[in-house]
Amino acid sequence: MNHPVSRVPYTSYDPTRHLLLTPQDDEAPARVARLRALGIGDSPLPAFDEFARKLARTTRAPYAMVNFIDEQRQYFAGLYTSAQDQAPVELGPAPANIRPGRVMARDHGYCPHVVVRRKALVLEDVCDYPRFAGNPVVDGIGVRSYLGAPLIDRTGTALGTVCVVDLEPRPWGREGLETIKAMAAELVDQIHRMEQRQSGASGPGAG
Repeated sequence: MNHPVSRVPYTSYDPTRHLLLTPQDDEAPARVARLRALGIGDSPLPAFDEFARKLARTTRAPYAMVNFIDEQRQYFAGLYTSAQDQAPVELGPAPANIRPGRVMARDHGYCPHVVVRRKALVLEDVCDYPRFAGNPVVDGIGVRSYLGAPLIDRTGTALGTVCVVDLEPRPWGREGLETIKAMAAELVDQIHRMEQRQSGASGPGAG
């Protein structure tokens, strides 16, 4: 059964690889500046790890991420894996000074599409979608299903995503879509509260 797939803007198609290439991300410089102002996106935070755990439990998924994206890479500031108490799951090449599994190239996975689309993406079985089935995470990690939503903050910037993946097809359905969108909104509120606390701490009389 074929499923309709909405168009992704600013993309190119490589017919020799049957893979929709990573979409052009014109907002990346503004996103990087906003993430720097917030002080997030380049290091793990316990609050984001806990949010990823909550997301995994809510969706019953084995992997969940809070993912911030710059021009070159994706960084999982929040990461939960069902085997996190064992050996870390390697999701992509990581610099030696960063915990393995936190970094993934921008051309891997589906979060870059979510950020450019600025809309949630539901892939119950990635193999049903030719433009997504050839993504490196399918063969490299074994990803078979994906559910993600953008983190759009008060400035209108898409900071990144919250997402879950599974190694088996998952019937996420309408409930899954509404859940991931609600969880994204919840985390954006949390980020705004963090920003307010930082602003208060650095305001008049601070220190």
